Formats: sequence, structure tokens, C-alpha cells
Amino acid sequence: MDFSTSSTRRSSAKFAYGWVFSFVLLATLSPEVKAEQEPTKTGTTVEKTTAPALPPTESSATRSSSLLRLEAGDLVEVGVYNVPELTTKARVSTKGEIYLPLIDYVHVAGLTAEEAEGLIQKRLSDGGFVKSPHVTLFVDQYASQGASVLGEVARPGVYPVPGEQRLFDLISVAGGFTERAGRSIAITHRDQPDKPITVPLTRNVTDDPESNIPILPGDTIIVHKADLIYVVGEVGRPSGFLMDSGHLTVLQAIALAGGTTRTANLGGARIIHRGPDGLSEVPVELSKILRAKAPDIKMQADDILFVPTSTAKLIAGRAMEAATQAATAASIVALP
Repeated sequence: MDFSTSSTRRSSAKFAYGWVFSFVLLATLSPEVKAEQEPTKTGTTVEKTTAPALPPTESSATRSSSLLRLEAGDLVEVGVYNVPELTTKARVSTKGEIYLPLIDYVHVAGLTAEEAEGLIQKRLSDGGFVKSPHVTLFVDQYASQGASVLGEVARPGVYPVPGEQRLFDLISVAGGFTERAGRSIAITHRDQPDKPITVPLTRNVTDDPESNIPILPGDTIIVHKADLIYVVGEVGRPSGFLMDSGHLTVLQAIALAGGTTRTANLGGARIIHRGPDGLSEVPVELSKILRAKAPDIKMQADDILFVPTSTAKLIAGRAMEAATQAATAASIVALP
């Protein structure tokens, strides 16, 4: 028996067993190495299994702007990773399309930037032009970089929205609220025209910071007009009163206006009501209401309570004209 040959064979076997054990141990302790060496394939894209990374920090304006949809007139820049010759800058046409090399016209209107990226990637991949393409689409300029501020503001108009802007910033630029402004604002985003957002307001906007929401290019801001009633004629303080706190009755309105004067014709008081068919008059037994001998009357938005003078008689039909003229000139008082 050749002992040298047997010893050599035993040494070779030990070496082979040791190599196999080391390989198994390495594979067990380092799965990420194997995963990185053998990327998994899903569909037409190749993904590497790596440790999860923390998401990048982004502002609320960045998150919100990612929801904006492309429209005609927008200027976009399209790039394909590692294929610089396909980088293109184009403006969305009136048909909602952009022209790109190799894949011709692509309809992107109505899509978000992310959705447009996915569509372009698919066209490049399906056409066999680029294997596993990675497309980026950056919007250089939206067609409408401003927001419309309408309704009860001092200077209604379209105002630019550079960077991150908030509701009260735009209201301030528009000159602030008018005295007839109500306590709610409707905001409509360009990408959701059928879903307006109603923002409640207090008289002191600094008391309600949650209402100061971000505003995006293309938004429409409408400051609603408050419901008003007017008390004019022979009263202490002829004024218009906001009805944000609820309905007002004739007695409440007279009290807010400082009561009637000595020359008031209580029997000739009337409410001028504006309805779908125009103006109409409703007699008010003010003397009886003041003595609790007649029920109080609830007033509606835009009603005018007119208390004439007893020192002169108004020509028939002139009471309505006098009341409406007085209401137009009346100052507005906000109720607490």
C-alpha cells in the first residue's frame, strides 16, 4: 500500500471540504453580496436589492406641485439617463403633445410629470430604442404661473406664485379683504377643477393658522361675499350688517342700528326684498313689534329695512328707490 498516495488523497479531500464550507458560510453571512452580484429581473427593468434608503426631504410645495397636470403651453425638459443625445426641451402643443426623438409625438396633457415619464419610458422600451430606459421630465415653466384671486378683495386679479406661497400671502398682495368679505374662501386647484376646497376664516386671520394653506400655480381663490342686511332711514346709525353669525330679525337689526329717531314713521316701515323677479316691498308693523304686540320678522340676505320719516310723505314708489340708494351708501358693520 502506497502511504504517500493515500495521504495526498486525504489532504485533497480536506481542502475540497474546506473550500465548500467557506463558500456556504460566505453565502449565508453575506446575502446582500449575492443579491448585488445577481440583480433580479422584473418585466423589462433590472433592479438591484440594496439596503433601504431614507426618503429625501421635500417641502409641501414640492409634494403638491408633483400633483400638477401638464397642459398646453407648458415648457418641459425630457432626459434619458446615459443617453444625452435624447435630451429634449419642448413646449406642450395645443393638441397636448410634445415631439421627442425616435418615438415621435407623445400626448402628455392631463398627465402628471411622473405619469409622463412612465409613458415615455414605455414607448422607448416597447420600440426597442433603449433597453431599460430611465426617463426624467422636468417642468421648466407651467403655462399659468399665477393664481387668480377673485371676489371680495381690494384688487382682484392674477398674481404670480414664485416658490412656496400661502393663501394669506396672495390675499395680502391682492390688497386684503373688503368690508363685504365673508368668512369662507373657496380654492380650486387646476388639476381638480370639480373639487373646490372651502377654507373657513375668522375675523383675525392670525388666530387660525391652519387656514393658511399652500397655493399652487393655476389655483383660483374666491373670497365669498358675506350675507348682508341693511337698516336705513330714520335710525341712529344707518348701516349694513354682516350676517355671518346667523339670521337677524327686525328687532335685532333696529337695535344694531341704534334704534329709531324721534321723527321716524314707525307705521310706514317696510322691508325691501330682492327676489328672482326683482325688488318687492313687505310692510312691517314696527310700532307693534317694538311693543311686543306683533311677531318679530326674520330678515334674509340683502334685505333692506327702511324706516321713513314722519315729517314728509314719500311719493308712491319712491320709498323703494330711496331705500336702495341709502343702502348703497351705508357703511358695513361686522358683527362680533
